[in-house]
Amino acid sequence: MKPLQLSSAEFAALGARVTALAADYLAGLGELPTFPQNARPGSPELLQEGLPEEGLGPAALAALQAVLGDSRPPSPRFFGYVLGSGEPVAALADLLASVLNQNVTAWRSAPAAVTLERQLIGALAASLGCDGYRGSFCGGGSMANLMALAMARETRLPANAAGARPAVVYASSEVHMSIPKAMALLGLGRENLRLIPTDERYRMSLAHLREAICADRAAGRQPLAVVATSGTVAALAMPEQFAGLNAADSLSLDAHKWLYQPLDCGVLLYRDAEAARRAFSYTGDYARSLSTDPLEAFAFFEESLELSRRFRALKLWLSLRYHGMGAFRAAIGADLRHAQLLAQQVAASARLELCAPVALSAVCFRYRTEPAVPDSDEVNEAILKRVIERGRVYLSNATLGRRFVLRACFVNHRTTEMDVAEIVPEVLAAAQEVLAGR
Repeated sequence: MKPLQLSSAEFAALGARVTALAADYLAGLGELPTFPQNARPGSPELLQEGLPEEGLGPAALAALQAVLGDSRPPSPRFFGYVLGSGEPVAALADLLASVLNQNVTAWRSAPAAVTLERQLIGALAASLGCDGYRGSFCGGGSMANLMALAMARETRLPANAAGARPAVVYASSEVHMSIPKAMALLGLGRENLRLIPTDERYRMSLAHLREAICADRAAGRQPLAVVATSGTVAALAMPEQFAGLNAADSLSLDAHKWLYQPLDCGVLLYRDAEAARRAFSYTGDYARSLSTDPLEAFAFFEESLELSRRFRALKLWLSLRYHGMGAFRAAIGADLRHAQLLAQQVAASARLELCAPVALSAVCFRYRTEPAVPDSDEVNEAILKRVIERGRVYLSNATLGRRFVLRACFVNHRTTEMDVAEIVPEVLAAAQEVLAGR
């Protein structure tokens, strides 16, 4: 047999072993610590072994157990970061996408994949009230935001030929870190990013936004774009409902967050396909389409930064078909209820305080230290570290009003009310241990 080739029987046997391993892992998620208890940088030794000259054959799969053991599990009690829980049907679709190995560039390269992605993009846009928007799947919000700002730059101050010119972008002080990165990469410069103050609910202040734009115009500077946020990074603060999204020139969203997809599965939607082509159309002769048919000649690389593109749409498409849109709405509704439930439990504790309104699915809170303890941020940092070490729940952190806060994010289809009920007792137990050691 040729090198690297497997018989269908061998592939079926390996597939059965891997899916059985995955099924057993999923079945035991509720019993696993929320962070691997023995994980240390450089461990385990098995993962540090050199690569063999002679293949191990099926025995190579034995090392997968060590990978699972040293991985942070997608537990029902994982509340760290805004990261979806990894829906299993989508994971199976990812396997098939790898077997198909389609480079989703143009219809002639991947006819089914391109057709499916374009249809799914249209359906997602319509579900957001943005009928007629175009777009594409990408790695995540960082790539989507970079492409969206590139489109804004090329529309208002074309730079692809002669280079970037000075321009100003406006965003909330709570904006995602990918925006300053995009400013740097696009040659606009981070100094030209205006971070607009927020109100008491962490929403961008429109009065301050108008004031900043007027001041820049008066100084002869060129406003380029406003980056609005539906759900801020730390507190997931929400504008008054999600109405009016179709007023935006482009939208960035992550299906690997609140559609529970395995990483990676980001989406960029935009109103004007010409804006995307102005930014990204630059095709070598070797990739030029020979067809004049609008469907056959379509190429994602004419409207995207990416040329090599994985079949990301397959997992979301199959997941939505298997469960139905209603199941996803129900899961999102449960996440919202769980966030409110935790907010109530935090408010009921004399030792904890809510630090931001709970508008969506993130709850920011902290431990109230005694007045005699001045380093409350240090105490809360230590509490978070101890919570993670204890392994019953996994929380993350944020900074609000220059204060260190604990943050629980609910984007997990596996979470139950019983899981939510473990958060406050774990934080209080961790606090007791931290304070006892001071």
